[in-house]
Amino acid sequence: MKIFPAIDLYDGKAVRLYKGDYDNMTVYSSNPIEIARDFEAAGAKYIHMVDLEGAKDGTTPNIGIVSQVANETKLFVEIGGGIRSMETLDKYFSAGVSRAILGTAAVTDEVFLKAAVEKYGKKIAVGADIKDGLVAIKGWLEKSEYTTDAFFEKMCSLGVKTIICTDISKDGAMKGTNRELYKELSEKYSIDIVASGGVSSIDDIKALSDMNLYGAIIGKAYYIGAIDLKEAIKISER
Repeated sequence: MKIFPAIDLYDGKAVRLYKGDYDNMTVYSSNPIEIARDFEAAGAKYIHMVDLEGAKDGTTPNIGIVSQVANETKLFVEIGGGIRSMETLDKYFSAGVSRAILGTAAVTDEVFLKAAVEKYGKKIAVGADIKDGLVAIKGWLEKSEYTTDAFFEKMCSLGVKTIICTDISKDGAMKGTNRELYKELSEKYSIDIVASGGVSSIDDIKALSDMNLYGAIIGKAYYIGAIDLKEAIKISER
């Protein structure tokens, strides 16, 4: 299983939201590139980045930082947050990003999603952010009409290779991840699933790794010292 330590960006800083609430934001660092270097020093090969400003309005205000991480480290960089046009996709890939995550656009703009998958193939991932059993959009501020299963089935049919699945109710709450959800999805669908939201202990890492999931994202648990990144990577590579 691949470990993706996370950096959420807002106003050039590394931050975390509690359950997707922009009014409940904690700033962890004003120097995200240093955090990325720390990840690399701990043995990480991958990094998950989200532009929280972009998620709201579809812009790329933090692309400079994303590009810096992509070009000044050896990390596989995946980025999400407000990618709603081919122009934005092209911009991120030109900046050195390895994979781009479509969230809102994957739900609301099938034409764009199809075009993105056709052009970039497995370099396109989709975010399935689950809120009360439905896929949420626009920075988790709105719910779509898609159930989790309906969305997964649709993405599989369109040739999407990777889904980053977040249980919003668990995100940042440090009460454990939704193991039942990931077990069920991994048994149902032959697609690479990345678990996100509430991964808050080494036990979570062990459990997810035992499911043979493709990946897991570690966010708040890293920043508050609840998960040792080196240990998590070691366990995931067993």
